[in-house]
Amino acid sequence: MVADIRDRIITPEQAVTLDGLLRERVAATPDAVAYRHYNQRHENWRDYTWSHIDHQVARWQAALEREGLVAGDRVAVMLRNSPEWVIFDQAALGLGLVVVPLYTQDLAENVGYIIDQAGCRALLIGNALQWQMLAEARPQLAALVRILVVEPADAQFEDARVMAVDRWLPEDGGATRHVVRDPAALATIVYTSGTTGRPKGVMLSHRNILTNAAACLAVVPLGVGDVLLSFLPLSHTFERTCGYYLIMMTGATTAYARSVQQLGADLDVIRPTKLISVPRIYERVYAAINAKLEQGPALRRRLFAFAVEVGYARFEHQQGRRGWRPYFLLWPLLRALVANKILSRLGGRLSAAFAGGAALPPAVARVFIGLGLPLIQGYGLTETSPVACANRLGDNVPESVGLPIPGVEVKLGERDALLIKGPNVMMGYWQNEAATQTMIDAEGWLNSGDTARIDGEGHVYITGRLKDIIVMSTGEKVPPHDLESAILRDTLFEQIMVIGEGKPFLSIIVVLDAEQWQKFAGAQGCGPESASLRTPRIEKALLTRIAAQTKAFPSYARVRRIAATLEPWTVENGMLTPTMKLRRSCVIEKFHGELDDMYRGH
Repeated sequence: MVADIRDRIITPEQAVTLDGLLRERVAATPDAVAYRHYNQRHENWRDYTWSHIDHQVARWQAALEREGLVAGDRVAVMLRNSPEWVIFDQAALGLGLVVVPLYTQDLAENVGYIIDQAGCRALLIGNALQWQMLAEARPQLAALVRILVVEPADAQFEDARVMAVDRWLPEDGGATRHVVRDPAALATIVYTSGTTGRPKGVMLSHRNILTNAAACLAVVPLGVGDVLLSFLPLSHTFERTCGYYLIMMTGATTAYARSVQQLGADLDVIRPTKLISVPRIYERVYAAINAKLEQGPALRRRLFAFAVEVGYARFEHQQGRRGWRPYFLLWPLLRALVANKILSRLGGRLSAAFAGGAALPPAVARVFIGLGLPLIQGYGLTETSPVACANRLGDNVPESVGLPIPGVEVKLGERDALLIKGPNVMMGYWQNEAATQTMIDAEGWLNSGDTARIDGEGHVYITGRLKDIIVMSTGEKVPPHDLESAILRDTLFEQIMVIGEGKPFLSIIVVLDAEQWQKFAGAQGCGPESASLRTPRIEKALLTRIAAQTKAFPSYARVRRIAATLEPWTVENGMLTPTMKLRRSCVIEKFHGELDDMYRGH
């Protein structure tokens, strides 16, 4: 059976290019289920085989050729995860076009800038509302020769370039085309989030991504029988490489979640065997578990804590880091009473879960691992296609991001900067040679911008960001992400930003969870209105909650002032990037008045 599964894995050498990956997959398992997607019109889940996807790719290629597009032209996709995203991507890659993914929730000005800077000639969007949202960016879309809208098919548009996909596609496209057979050719330009300044276009070749997916496969145990639930946007390189190309390599099945809000229901229906996510999803489940435990009897909390303690000790024993303990004999009972009931909310079939894109708090990893779910953390950047390091099932150190994946080298540079080298390192930044030379040295080492340490066994531990370290006026240095992660363990705090660069003490700006705030305000004898947030009593009480979460930090890292709000930071209001990273400069600008009050006289 193992040999059969391995025989069905497509290697980079067989695929040559990313579109060649589909060609080989169709040849290997044409009738296997490739994708599962919810049809909103008919309100049911539908399966799509690899041969069906291949037929659709040919139709899209015929239509793209009619537009006069030639190899090397750039085309953009601004669509929610769906079979159409994959079909468009594969059709474009097969014709030698360069795909530029866009975030559906991005600001119009960012979308306009990317389309203009990349010189895109075609754009695929989801619906008419998206086109309306791009109204202010229309002057930057002049180079587009075609704008394609997936739904509705009967929508009418004033701009002659805009056309519904159903009207645009021919009935049949013949055979799929694969005009580029060069693995070194440019496949995609992925624009970074741009937490500071304009986004930069990361150029990734077919080889960059194929070798990265193959190396991940040596770490991630996946096979033809696996089912994944995809909910991270495909415009995110982590999802695109690991949740799309890697899955195509193995022949596993991908189901597309309807939305993050419906994730719980979709987990019940799809019952995935593997889960790929950013830490925030695991943090939300962790917070929900804690919130429910707080509402229940003390005995339930003690039983849960004991189950996690026993489960984590078993994990440490299995990893060879701890001896056998007699209370391991209680695990079957604890699994039935505690672990299975909680993990059933994730579908009940998960054999492993993977986290990347940001730091996974060790406390969160400890709970899931303690409940019997192997949770593997990895690390990388868009510029590394994206994975550079990852833990393994048999060598899992949750506090670290693991060992370099096969073919990738890492070392420490000046100020302990983590340097990365390998076939996954980008070709460079699109039309920005100066930025490329700053990022990659003459020997091919890429500066990640993160600081790290490497233990004697080669495990990499991320310790901070070169540019994000807060240097206080006292000379003390504070990594804000560590402090923020600790405070976010309290479910009262939904979003957070630590302030203190060049200041004598640390302050904090927080977004409170609306439901938790009502309970907290009531307990303090205050009304739930936002005006209460500015009262000395509430500020003192909030700082007490924060102190409880940060007592392990040095005294100079104590938070002394706070500004709280109930208005979430979102992509729409400009506080977050499309990858949900905080735009710190925008938050500082919005709260400049509060910050002036915090530090007045200091």
